[in-house]
Amino acid sequence: MTAVFKHELRTYFQSLTAYVFGAFLLVVVGIGAMLYNLQAAVSNFEYVLSFSSIVYAAIVPILTMRVISEERRQKTDQLLYSLPVSTVQVILGKYLALLVVFVIPLAIISIYPLIFAQFGEVYLATSYGSLFAFFLMGAALIALGVFISSLSENQGFAAGIGVAAIVLNYFSVTLSEYVSATAAGSAMALFLLAAAVGVLIHYLTRNDNLAYGVALGLMAVIVIAFFIDSSLFEGLLPKIMTTLSLFERLDVFVNGVFDLTAVVYYFSVAVFFLFLSVQSLEKRRYN
Repeated sequence: MTAVFKHELRTYFQSLTAYVFGAFLLVVVGIGAMLYNLQAAVSNFEYVLSFSSIVYAAIVPILTMRVISEERRQKTDQLLYSLPVSTVQVILGKYLALLVVFVIPLAIISIYPLIFAQFGEVYLATSYGSLFAFFLMGAALIALGVFISSLSENQGFAAGIGVAAIVLNYFSVTLSEYVSATAAGSAMALFLLAAAVGVLIHYLTRNDNLAYGVALGLMAVIVIAFFIDSSLFEGLLPKIMTTLSLFERLDVFVNGVFDLTAVVYYFSVAVFFLFLSVQSLEKRRYN
């Protein structure tokens, strides 16, 4: 894993990827700090982080689009399977290298509250709690980007899907106000989600029986639950969209509350997508 980590880290800094990523993040946070902390004279640095969070839709795909897609395009992914390391170690090595690239500009940003505190009253506990959540959310989104990169050898496709997924998650709370809140609408959405789970399982395992079994099993549970008590599905779709929002949980920290459930959620999302990335690589090993 160490060899993979060092190779990936060296690759990022030998190309423009790390520098473009860091510069983009610093510019957006700098603009936010200028608008809130300097121009508007607001002492809450956490508002800057909330304002800057949309930047993830641009910088995470830039950072992650090549991590596995490039290996697949150049057919060098076959060499990974000959290394004396497991697929888990390969994914973790690549992921940790991405986190280091991510942490470097964050380390610079972490100095901002201390600088502003010299000229006014800054809520350092809230600022650094929000910065911690900002890091965790970025780590979860990077794991998502790694998984998307493992699905295709086309970097442009991986970047496009990554942008769409992050933007959708960013606006999911707003969109939840416009989707159907009826029991039938929620049940239909869960049906589509069950079908998507089946497609994902089929892609990762190439096992038709397992994919159909899981999808049909989930659909059967939905149908049974709907007929037993359809009121359970009332307003369920908007609630799911709000609950799954990574950005909404950041706002809890911005409001001055250290939410342990959000920390667990961010960690769980990162682990989940890293697990899927491992399964995606394992599928190619045996195909």
